[in-house]
Amino acid sequence: MAKRYLSIWFKYLITDWQTIRRPELADVPFVFASSERGRKTINALNALAEKEGLCLGMNVADARAILPNLQVLDAKEGRDSKLLSGLGLWCIRYAPIVAIDLPDGLIIEISGCAHLWGGESAYLNEIITRLNSKGYHAKAAIADTIGAAWAVARFGKTSEIINPGAQAEALLTLPPAALRLETAVVNRLLKLGLIQIQNFIRMPGGTLRRRFGAGLISRLSQALGNEMEYMEPIIVPEPYQERLPCLEPIRTAYAIEIAIKQLLKTLCARLQSEGMGLRKVILKCFRIDGIVEQVSIGTNAPTNQILHLFKLFELKIPEIKPALGIEFFILEASQIEKIELHQEALWIENSGFNAQDIAELLDRLAVKVGPAAIHRYLPDEHYWPERSLKLAASIQEKPRLPWRNDFHRPTILLKKPVLIEVSAPIPDYPPMSFRYEDKVHYIKKADGPERIEREWWIDTGEHRDYYQVEDEYGQRYWLFRLGHYDTDSSFQWFLHGFFA
Repeated sequence: MAKRYLSIWFKYLITDWQTIRRPELADVPFVFASSERGRKTINALNALAEKEGLCLGMNVADARAILPNLQVLDAKEGRDSKLLSGLGLWCIRYAPIVAIDLPDGLIIEISGCAHLWGGESAYLNEIITRLNSKGYHAKAAIADTIGAAWAVARFGKTSEIINPGAQAEALLTLPPAALRLETAVVNRLLKLGLIQIQNFIRMPGGTLRRRFGAGLISRLSQALGNEMEYMEPIIVPEPYQERLPCLEPIRTAYAIEIAIKQLLKTLCARLQSEGMGLRKVILKCFRIDGIVEQVSIGTNAPTNQILHLFKLFELKIPEIKPALGIEFFILEASQIEKIELHQEALWIENSGFNAQDIAELLDRLAVKVGPAAIHRYLPDEHYWPERSLKLAASIQEKPRLPWRNDFHRPTILLKKPVLIEVSAPIPDYPPMSFRYEDKVHYIKKADGPERIEREWWIDTGEHRDYYQVEDEYGQRYWLFRLGHYDTDSSFQWFLHGFFA
């Protein structure tokens, strides 16, 4: 597919922005000026000031001599870049690749996008109409190259849409400045009577290079499509992305569901053909008031199943606030992984965490309670109980060693043992009672001790003697005494876990 570019020119970018903020300036000629070499010069002006004969670079003192009631505002460095960045983010609803074109424009690669609005003419009219309604004087053009679109947007007198392959004809009657040349080069061309591009476009390249430098050859080649010109997007689009414009702004949950299903259908079909699956997906909803509503979902295992992904998004729909209406949707797969194909079996005695239905259940729980609330643990190579397990990185992570089943361990293991008061006979008998959370528990049954030595290569200290005990209510606990019992020194007891 041949690339197509849209160049948007904001002739009065800074002053339009100021007028939007201060509507009282709409009928007043005003300029922005900055100090340069001891004098103030104009670097932005509105249409009324331009009609009075003012221009960029003019001395403010000369401008006030022409227009005594001129309002002069202080210019701020970097404001044009900030404004264009905001406008560029707004334009992402029309195409994924948008770049800033300082000091007063945007460049958009629209390849494959215009048909969603009914063709390039309707597409261009939609964008310009929306920008004008916001208060900006915007002019735009579409062509095969960035240079041709830029030239026609600023200097074109006829059609704003250049047919594919017709950029050379569109450039012929335009002035040299349309090629984005340096001011000195433009002045030199005009001085020699080369007032239109057609006056020198067919001259030998060597002659033009000697007289006007390599910059002229490069810019001319870029405009004609003979030399590649690169653009730096404001946001680099995700490689797996689907876009869906709406004929009319939608405001109902049912309409949002239809949009999500359509996006998932297209995206998952592509993923299935490539053997890939989603791990994280972001849905962006562009509202007509300029605000972008955004929700995201994640999965424990890569998947390209439309129904499962839709069920996850369905739980997120109440978080989307359409307000006056959503006009555009973007679905981005920000994290994808290759799906491993497994041989199917007629029966599986214990599928465990490898089962797809388990992964899907965890995905739904994660959407409801948050992924941070769900943990999976694997055995670790440590004797000390609180170090004997570790948090799994994902549901697919395989344990390096099996869980030990030769010793009973509590269902709930406290992250840090709790100091308790214990009444126990000597020397190594289990305790008779203990106080926990201001309640005395009388022990009816007990088993132990099980001695666990401290891992001396990690830290120093006493060993632990563990007991499994049951109180009068049938509740079971895991207690331990730290170190040997000694009548000459104090010793401590701790509660470390609960048995179900």
